[in-house]
Amino acid sequence: MGQTKERITITLDKDLLEQIDRRVDGITIKNRSQEIEHILLDALGSRTPKHAVILAGGMGTRLRPLTLSTPKALVDVHGKTLTEHLLDLLKKYGVTHVTLSVGYLMDKIREHFGDGAKLGVAIDYIEEGEPLGTAGPLLFLKGRMKDSFIVSNGDELKKINIPRMYRLHRRKNALATIALTTVQDPSQYGVARLDGTRILEFVEKPKKSEAPSNLINAGFYILEPEVLDMIGPGKQMLEKDVFPKLAQMGRLRGFPFAGQWFDTGNLERLEKARKLWKDIQPYEEY
Repeated sequence: MGQTKERITITLDKDLLEQIDRRVDGITIKNRSQEIEHILLDALGSRTPKHAVILAGGMGTRLRPLTLSTPKALVDVHGKTLTEHLLDLLKKYGVTHVTLSVGYLMDKIREHFGDGAKLGVAIDYIEEGEPLGTAGPLLFLKGRMKDSFIVSNGDELKKINIPRMYRLHRRKNALATIALTTVQDPSQYGVARLDGTRILEFVEKPKKSEAPSNLINAGFYILEPEVLDMIGPGKQMLEKDVFPKLAQMGRLRGFPFAGQWFDTGNLERLEKARKLWKDIQPYEEY
């Protein structure tokens, strides 16, 4: 995975150099050269995963009565479904093929999205006859995935610079990379304990004063096909059944990002998202 690099000398305006230095965080961006390389890759275009899986099989019980007749994937935010906002993010960064894992009210989801042609992306489906968790549905992709792919929860709105996340994933030779968002009170979430970008573990719902960080799992992952070999049959969870194994192997990385993130899993959080979420813009940098 190593790439040949060549040292060059460049001259930059002082103000421009100060802007570059502000982006060096010592974690995902360690120095000026790395940030300049990222800017060039963003400008020139860079390879990112082309296939994504959206987990949209849940019943959305915490969103009732809204989800009694409407699947969570079709819940409206700003005149679009939750899933369409995710598709906007994926399409922005060149994803061309999306697999929707569906269960509850799956016929309504199929009817709405079809093969994805009207949305400019190819869509196919995994049908969960019974709830399979966040990892179980991925077994249906075993043998199909030949390269890195994305997995996203279906009930969150997020703005993530996928090319940057993917570059970290490849540079660190990760089998899985988790997008991490910052929250003020992490006590209601699984909180990442990190060594640089390497995830050591997730501490589940710690007291605020005892949390190892303010970084939580944002429900967005880049995985390698080898991860599928680690998933057992039936209901399996990435968070409990797969990621701890990868952490022990030293092959699990975290990508902190500063873009918007909203959990829409209950009515209160959904209303907050409807008020504060800013729709995906094609030329906005995250």
